[in-house]
Amino acid sequence: MADGAPLTLPETVRDLFARFGENVFTLQTTADGMPTLWLPADRVAEVLRFLKNDIARPYKMLYDLTAIDERLRKHRAGQPPSDFTVVYQLLSIGRNTDIRLKVALLGEYPSLKTIVPIYANANWYEREVWDMFGIVFDGHPHLRRILLPPSWVGHPLRKEYNARATEFDPYQLDALRQDQEQEALRFQPEDWGMSRGTRDHDFMFLNLGPNHPSAHGAFRIVLQLDGEEVVDCVPDIGYHHRGAEKMGERQSWHTYIPYTDRIDYLGGVMNNLPYVMALEKLAGIKVPARVETIRVMLCEFFRITSHLLFYGTFAQDVGAMSPVFYMFVDRQKAYDVIEGITGFRMHPAWFRIGGLAHDLPIGWELKVREFLDWMPKRMDEYRRACLQNAILISRCRDVAAYDTAAALEWGVTGPGLRATGCDFDLRKARPYSGYDNFEFEVPVGAKGDVYERALMREEEIRQSLRIIEQCLNNMPSGPYKADHALTTPPPKERTLKDIETLITHFLGVSWGPVMPAGETSQMIEATKGLNSYYLTSDANTMSYRTRIRTPSFPHLQQIPSAIRGQMVPDLIAYIASIDFVMADVDR
Repeated sequence: MADGAPLTLPETVRDLFARFGENVFTLQTTADGMPTLWLPADRVAEVLRFLKNDIARPYKMLYDLTAIDERLRKHRAGQPPSDFTVVYQLLSIGRNTDIRLKVALLGEYPSLKTIVPIYANANWYEREVWDMFGIVFDGHPHLRRILLPPSWVGHPLRKEYNARATEFDPYQLDALRQDQEQEALRFQPEDWGMSRGTRDHDFMFLNLGPNHPSAHGAFRIVLQLDGEEVVDCVPDIGYHHRGAEKMGERQSWHTYIPYTDRIDYLGGVMNNLPYVMALEKLAGIKVPARVETIRVMLCEFFRITSHLLFYGTFAQDVGAMSPVFYMFVDRQKAYDVIEGITGFRMHPAWFRIGGLAHDLPIGWELKVREFLDWMPKRMDEYRRACLQNAILISRCRDVAAYDTAAALEWGVTGPGLRATGCDFDLRKARPYSGYDNFEFEVPVGAKGDVYERALMREEEIRQSLRIIEQCLNNMPSGPYKADHALTTPPPKERTLKDIETLITHFLGVSWGPVMPAGETSQMIEATKGLNSYYLTSDANTMSYRTRIRTPSFPHLQQIPSAIRGQMVPDLIAYIASIDFVMADVDR
């Protein structure tokens, strides 16, 4: 057992030991406390089937699947020899727990059996691992590039692959290469197991996107149509990929914070939160109560701004033109508050390891109170104009509906999961950053259709207003940063008083803190669903491996299963109800 096994084993680990034998697994202790087990490659399928189907309160969701290139890692005490490691993270709603399973692979281009027959949403995750690492998944139904163009050479998250543009030859696109790239993008139905027609008639294949307003970003979906009925479709992503995880391997722990803002670019500081909280676990930093409350308040402001954008564009996609203009006005009022507190609007990059960039400014209470007085009556107007509009209801009711079982199978979280009747909000189920100190309700639906997904977000805005008001009325006093050597940067006033703090400040900003070796993760209830960072430290000033699990990636993978047999206008409403941004998908 790596790093010294805990005295009391988690229930799931005991169940696995009882079923398969303790000698099958190697237990690894991690900074995040998640049960982490290594197992042989030839036992993966049976262990996953047991956890999904046979264990009490099963792990119905494959939450994440990723890999680590271990070849340059120095601090692996007690872990099995491995050139590449494939990591599976499973989520059980019934147990309200996760488990991490790891498989050690040897060789320069290793292979592993696919788990798509067990977890349907493993399809895209395995394609991503092959795309980024070159690990082959035997038996995969369609193992091809997913984030990079089909013509791409190499696998960028391998350690030998360069990280900076200056390390490559200048890019040239002559006429011949442009023609080749265009031809590589041509959609061939046969490649995806689709027929071009039946004995009686032909199907039509229609490209929707990647430049189309209803696609909500650089997203392409190829439709197989019988008239206006969607027979099948193939989502095509990667147009917004910019190597966010690779960047984590060349930025210091502190200077990577602004990159996190750009993942879900509508989530602002909510992207900072899982990253800095994961590092605080690794470093053993306990932040003050004031920091926790301020973080909650800013996160809920960004939940409101994100949901308002969803609300307006959703109404626009189903035919209501006016609401989006009014909602953008209210978003700007929220951004006025955010700017007054942080100094920035969409991308503050304001959270720090161990605290915040600075304390709340003088007069912050007045700006927050003005917004709280303004917004509720606007929400009542929007409900009358949108959610109680007969045309909108007819366009959305019973469209693209799925149940809880389907949501868990495809890795759907957030409002999309709760709309099916599953009462799972991480702020309630596993309170973090002091959310257990707040009173708020979690809206839960029943039908899981387009309309209820919109209803969930509308009510979440109201609950966010409740949380913000509690922050306003009960803001703790105290410091805005933890008193810890790895908090970056330390308070400025202390750097002016003693040379040791000044030196720490200089090193923390220019060189970066040296985080202890280990693995850590943090999951939060983000604007669009569950978001998490899984970080591997090799006792260095930067991350050895940065994994960003975003909610939008699995949500787009689910599209074909939910829209088959419905009409093209239903697809537009469904895409609008998902609430995604492509930066969150492609990273």
